[in-house]
Amino acid sequence: MCVRLLACKSNWKVPDQCLDFICQMLLDATPIKRGLPKNYYDAKKLVSKLGLETKRIDYCVDGCMLFYDNEYGKNDGELIECRFCHKPRYRNHNTGTTNKKPVPVKAMFYLPIIPRLQRMFASMQTAGQMTWHYDNRRSSGILRHPSDGEAWKHFDRVHPDFAIDPRNVRLGLCSDGFTPYIQASTAPYSCWPIIVTPYNLPPEMCMSKPYMFLSCVIPGPSNPKAGIDVYLQPLIDDLRRLWNGVLTYDISRKQNFMMRAALMWTINDFPAYGMLSGWSTHGRFACPHCMEHTKAFTLKNATKPSWFDSHRRFLSSDHAFRRNKNAFKKGEVEIDGPPTMLTPEEVWHRVMNLPKVIEDGVLRLDGHGQRHNWTKRSIFWDLPYWKDNLLRHNLDVMHIEKNFFDNIFNTVMNVSDKTKDNEKARKDLALYCRRKDLELKPQNNGKMLKPKANYTLTVEQAKLVYQWIKELRMPDGYSSNLARCVDVDKRKMIGMKSHDCHVFMECLLPIAFSSLPVHVLNPLIEVSNFFKDLCSTTLREDDLSKMEKNIPIILCKLERIFPPGFFDSMEHLPVHLAYEAKLGGPVQYRWMYPFER
Repeated sequence: MCVRLLACKSNWKVPDQCLDFICQMLLDATPIKRGLPKNYYDAKKLVSKLGLETKRIDYCVDGCMLFYDNEYGKNDGELIECRFCHKPRYRNHNTGTTNKKPVPVKAMFYLPIIPRLQRMFASMQTAGQMTWHYDNRRSSGILRHPSDGEAWKHFDRVHPDFAIDPRNVRLGLCSDGFTPYIQASTAPYSCWPIIVTPYNLPPEMCMSKPYMFLSCVIPGPSNPKAGIDVYLQPLIDDLRRLWNGVLTYDISRKQNFMMRAALMWTINDFPAYGMLSGWSTHGRFACPHCMEHTKAFTLKNATKPSWFDSHRRFLSSDHAFRRNKNAFKKGEVEIDGPPTMLTPEEVWHRVMNLPKVIEDGVLRLDGHGQRHNWTKRSIFWDLPYWKDNLLRHNLDVMHIEKNFFDNIFNTVMNVSDKTKDNEKARKDLALYCRRKDLELKPQNNGKMLKPKANYTLTVEQAKLVYQWIKELRMPDGYSSNLARCVDVDKRKMIGMKSHDCHVFMECLLPIAFSSLPVHVLNPLIEVSNFFKDLCSTTLREDDLSKMEKNIPIILCKLERIFPPGFFDSMEHLPVHLAYEAKLGGPVQYRWMYPFER
C-alpha cells in the first residue's frame, strides 16, 4: 500500500498534504488499521527499507570536482574547498557554528544502479525474462534485438567468461538536457538526467518506462559540457564493481549467483555525443567516424562547415559520379576511397594519453580543430572492457532524421530565415559549382536577383501544400494533429515535434512535394524510403548492406541539386547509419524517443 501511495504521488504530482489526507481516509475506512501508514512520512520511511537508496554528493559550485570517496583511489570526501578553483564547499553563514551540520553550496543526487538491477532478479515478473536474449538467439541474418547485432556477438567472443552466464546484464546509457521549469522571466535552467536501461529483456519490455532507471541528476543551471565526467564518477564506479560481479539472488532459479554487467553504448543527440565521447561534434571534424580524414570544408561566405562533395569517395571505384567535373565541385574528380574505420584498439591508443577531466580539469588540447577534435579522455575509458566495444556511442537517428527533414522542408518550401538557399548560399554556389542558372544576377538598382531554383516551390504551390496539411486527418495514435502546426496565411509550420517530422519524412514527403520536377523529387523519395527502411522493427543484414551502398548515391544525387550550404553534418551522418545498424541492431533500441518521452 505504501509503494502504491508513493507511485500515486510520483505519477500525478500529488502534494504531500493530499497524500496525508488519503492515508487518513484509508485509516478511517478500514477496520484493520495495523500496517497502514498514518501519513506520507510513514509511507516514505517504510519504503526506504527496500534498499533502493539515494545518495547526496557535494560538488564544487563550478562543477570542477565531487567531494566524494571511492575504492579506486579518490579521497576527496573530507575536503572543504575545490582542488582546482579553491572555492568553498560549504556556505559561509554556517562557518563558526559547531552545533549545526554544514550546508553545502551545491549537491547532486545519485541513485545507485546495483540494487535496481538486483531487484530485477528478485521479481518473478522479470527474473525469468532476463535471459530472453540467450533463449531466443537466431543465426538467420535477421536483426530484431541488440543481441543479434555484431557488437553484441563481438563482445561475447572477446569476453567468453562474461557471456557464459546469460543472466549477466548488458546496459545502455542515455543523457540529455531537460528543462524542468517554465522559462517565462527567469534565466534558462536545464538539468541533465542520466538514464540506464538493460537490454536482456524481450522487445516488448526492453526500453519501456519501468525498465529505464534514473541513475543520477546533474543539476543546472547550465550545460556541464566536457565536465559531465565529473558527475558520472559514482555511476562509473558502480559499473566497475558490476564488471567484477555482485552477489545476487535469482528468484526464478532459487539460487545466488554473481551478477555482472557491462555498458554496451551510450545514446545521445549529437551535441551530447561530443560531451560523452570526448570527440567534439563541432566544426569540420564533427563526424566521429570520418574524424580528421573528412573532406568537409568551410564555406567562404556562409563561414560554416559544409559536407558538399564528401560522399563520392564512398561510391564504387568505377561509378560515373567520380569522374563528373561539372555536377559537383567544378573541375574536380574523386579518386580517394572511403575513410578507414578505426578499430577500438586504435582509438584507445589515441586517447590513452589524453588528459582526464576528473584529474586535470577541462583543458583545450593543442591542435584542436586543426588536426583533431579531441577534448578529453572520456571517463568511459576507465571501464576495463570499453576498448572492446565495437559501437561505443550511437548516432541518434531521431535527431538526424528530424534535422534532415527540417532542412529539406524549409528549403523546398522556401521558408524565410530558415531556408538553406539564401543569398550567402548562392554566392558560395558560384565559387564551388558550375550552375550559372542559379547564380545571383546584378540589377540596375544595385541589388542582386536570386533566380528561382527548380528545387523550390512557387508561392502558390507552397500555399497548396500548407492547405493540404491543414486539412489532413491522421489515424488515431499514428501521429499528432499536424493541422495545429500549420499557419496557411504566413506559410510556415510551427511547433512540429520530432515524431511529426518522422511521420512527414517517411510517409507524407513524397505526396507533399509531388509537384517538383522528377529529377528533384526522386532523390527526395529515395531519402524518405531510406529512413523508412532503417526504422523498421526488424532488419536484414543483406538489406543493410544494400542500404549502405545506396545512401552515398542518394546523397550524391542531392549534391547535384542543392547548393553547398545545404549540406551540414546532419546531411552527412546518414552515410554511417546503416553500418551502425549492423553493429547495434534495430534503431528503436538506440534512439532518443523513449528517453525524451
